[in-house]
This record gives sequence, structure tokens and C-alpha cells, in this order.
Amino acid sequence: MASKSVHLSVLQSGFGKTLRRDNWWAGPATTGLIITSFIVYATFRGFENAHYEIGPYLSPMYSPLIDTSFAKGWPIPVSGAMLILGGPASFRLTCYYYRKAYYRAFAMDPPGCAVGERNAHTYNGERKLWIFQNLHRFTLYIAIMFLVFLWHDAVKGLIGWSDGTHLNVGTLVITMNATLLSLYTLSCHALRHLVGGNVNSYSTAFLGGLRFRLWKAVSVLNERHMLFAWMSLFGVGLTDFYVRCISVGAFADARIF
Repeated sequence: MASKSVHLSVLQSGFGKTLRRDNWWAGPATTGLIITSFIVYATFRGFENAHYEIGPYLSPMYSPLIDTSFAKGWPIPVSGAMLILGGPASFRLTCYYYRKAYYRAFAMDPPGCAVGERNAHTYNGERKLWIFQNLHRFTLYIAIMFLVFLWHDAVKGLIGWSDGTHLNVGTLVITMNATLLSLYTLSCHALRHLVGGNVNSYSTAFLGGLRFRLWKAVSVLNERHMLFAWMSLFGVGLTDFYVRCISVGAFADARIF
């Protein structure tokens, strides 16, 4: 009871007030910096609408490829990235882990465990302003659909050359990106619930044995969901940057064999 009383008193003592002696603010500050940097870069690339394809390589920010040139009848100057952004963004924005990350980094509600909130006990996220976050289980299907395109791009980066099959550094980068995004998607809490988390009795459920094994496999990945969330975000940015650098001639794509 004593620890609970201390915890409550800290939360009620004002925004940012705490008895913690560690640098609790470092985590939210770093998270905010990384997410903001990615948003700025992705916005720039979306408006740039260039240098996203070279040879068999296609930037993940423009996959699937949509030609939005005026020649194709598009009435407004938009890029393919702008048209598809809502798909993968909806999955990350509603992700259970990312909610915690950006609530702390941007909304400061709460800024950290045992740290005073802006407006204590007034959170209404999933009931009012952020009610759309309850659609996360449905955005899972959108994320899986995008994985199909990304793996197609990875295979194309290997066998899509005019003179045969190549294994280049770019092939590995694009394949790495597809792998990291697959791990992030397949470690999702919503998928864990879908494959078996909603079963009360595996012994009596339809395909109970199989669903139990799938649930255990996804649970192993789910333990590392936070790691995959950040690695896949870096992967998307790195892969797009690599394709852009090759496209503008900043350096050549090295061939392995």
C-alpha cells in the first residue's frame, strides 16, 4: 500500500514531477526525435516524386509502383508514395507498441512511469479523439498485403536483371527490408490473437493443435515486437535512401556475384 500511495502522490504532484532519479526523459526524447526525423524524411521523399526506381530496384516508399504522371490522367500532382502512405502508416499508427511510444514522446500522457501527467486521469484516447486505433486488427490485413509487394520487389532485385540473376548489395538491402517488415508484422499482437489468442480451449477448438503451435510461434516473435518495430522503421528509411543514392549516382551498387 505504501508504494501505491507514493505512486499516486507523484502522479498528482504536477506535470513532470517524480521521485525517479534516472534520466526518464531520455527515452521519450529519443523516440520523438527518431519518429519526427522519419516523418520529415518520408514527407520529403513523398513530395520529391523522383529517384525511387532504378533497374529492378524499387523504393519501399513507392511500392507498389503507381504512375501518377499527367500522361496517365492524374489531375493533380501527387506521387505514388502519397497514395499508398495511408496503408502501412495505418498499421504503425494504431500499433499497440507505437501508441505507448508516441503517447509518451508527443502527448506526454503519461511522459513515463511514476511521472506526473499533463492532465492526470483524463485520458480518453481510444474512446474519443483516437477511437480509430481500435481498427488495428483490420490494418493487419493491409500490412500483410503490402508484404506481398515488398517480397515481389526483393525477388525482382535478384532475378529482374536483363542479363540474368544478380546478387548485389542492393538485393540484400531490399531483402533485409522485406524481412524486417515481415518480422514486425508477424510479431503483431493482433496476429497473435487471431491465430490462437482468442481460443479458450485448444483441445476442443477447430484445428486446435495447429492454432496452438502457431500461437506459440507468434508469441516468440511477439516478445521482440518493440525491437522489430524500430528495426523495420530504420529498414524502410535505409532502403529508400540506398535506392535514391544509386539513382542519383552518389555511388555504384556493388555486385557480389
